[in-house]
Amino acid sequence: MTDFTLLFLGDQWLPLFVVDSLVGLFDWFLQVVVGESFSLLADATGLEFLEYPYMQRAYLSILCIALVGPLVGSFLVYRDLSMVGDTLAHTAFAGVAVALFLDAAFDIPVSPLVGALVVAVVAALLVQLLIEYTDTRSDAALAMVLTGGFALGSVLISVTGGGISVGINQYLFGSLATVSRADVGLLVAMSFVVAAAVFVAYRPLLYVTFDEVAARASRMHVRTVNTVLSVLTAFVVVSAMRIMGVILVAALLVVPVVTAAGVSKSYKQSLFVAVLAGEFAGVVGVSLAYLYGLAAGGTIVLVAIGGFLSVATVATVWTHRG
Repeated sequence: MTDFTLLFLGDQWLPLFVVDSLVGLFDWFLQVVVGESFSLLADATGLEFLEYPYMQRAYLSILCIALVGPLVGSFLVYRDLSMVGDTLAHTAFAGVAVALFLDAAFDIPVSPLVGALVVAVVAALLVQLLIEYTDTRSDAALAMVLTGGFALGSVLISVTGGGISVGINQYLFGSLATVSRADVGLLVAMSFVVAAAVFVAYRPLLYVTFDEVAARASRMHVRTVNTVLSVLTAFVVVSAMRIMGVILVAALLVVPVVTAAGVSKSYKQSLFVAVLAGEFAGVVGVSLAYLYGLAAGGTIVLVAIGGFLSVATVATVWTHRG
């Protein structure tokens, strides 16, 4: 790749040295900013594993996931669409299977994460179309897309005689050790896009979440807002796959939000508390997973649920005392 190689993008010619510069900037951030920060933390705490590059990538990944998961999940939970994350996770599994199948059967190299993202976005839009243009109830539409996506993935595995199942397992259950530099770069980029989109579209998302009828009456583009939310959810799901696995990925969309709901007095406060709860579960879960050789995704979810139960118990006792 030379500095003067050009990449055609739409009607513009984008020099690939720009891409090289962005990659170089991320490498600098990963090695200098993140690396040095964790080295200082390792010196202060005596935890040697904080200096391992793959653990630094894992922590950076979970910090991003725990930020954007509750940000998007809050809008889903308060609209009674908590199962959207689980649905898109299972269809993302089909996207991974499609990418691996194309590579194995036709020698067409496709990134599993790209395949997962494309299929998850299509699935999100399909759910929206089913709800808006048919008499299908939202829970039924979600169930159909969820089972359809998982069925497609299982069929592709059987077509290859199970040859792609090894590659799929890491996406099903997640893994700390397999999070590569490219995965982290993609995750950071997607997290930035999701956070920026939520910031820009916060008011419309909030309006539609709590009073969709009034939003339609005020001629707000509700369909567009719903599409944005669906696509953002797909981004979050695919971002979390490498660590959480598709089976558990919906947890960080829902559990921190439910945890925050019981102790927050406003929606903005609940967003802040949900992000804190997600970050706590992520960091503690990753640490325990490394120290005791546990599955990262499962450990993070159990810590998150433990946090919810603790907060709910304290809140209940406090209410009865009052």
